[in-house]
Amino acid sequence: MLRQEKQQLVFFCSLQVSMHSCQICGNEIDSRTVCCPYCGSAQDNANRDQFKSSRKTFFQKTINLEQGLPTVKQALNRLQQEMVTATMEQITVLTLIHGYGSSGKGGAIRLECRKNLEYLLSRGEIGMVVFGEDFSHRHPSVKQLLRRFPELSHHSHLNIRNKGITLVVLS
Repeated sequence: MLRQEKQQLVFFCSLQVSMHSCQICGNEIDSRTVCCPYCGSAQDNANRDQFKSSRKTFFQKTINLEQGLPTVKQALNRLQQEMVTATMEQITVLTLIHGYGSSGKGGAIRLECRKNLEYLLSRGEIGMVVFGEDFSHRHPSVKQLLRRFPELSHHSHLNIRNKGITLVVLS
């Protein structure tokens, strides 16, 4: 190889592409990109730096409310304690395992847990609730959730329609 060709090759290989986060899904993309290859959203490159500093880090935690065969009251107390702890730890999404109940008709822990979460949602204390049977990439609210937190696309319960779990977005 000629010396000039080597210099050109070294120069070409040393070029670095500037990357930034997509304004919708948060995936790293080339800063010159006008349309995200992951979610298809148009990119406003003028506001890119402002968005990057406001993007929140994603943390997910799973809590098994059935562990130790608690009473409904004990499970709800644990849920409340875990939500306070998760907020302090800046957890973004909680996956609650509350079970479906041994009767096959929906357990008491499941029903009371969901009532409690719907109440908190109505008061604006939590951001979103997704029941396990709705946790499918085809469900409209889950599509929105996956755009916001693409990390959830690898969640072990996605598309399983598990009635024994509930996802809670804390922020």
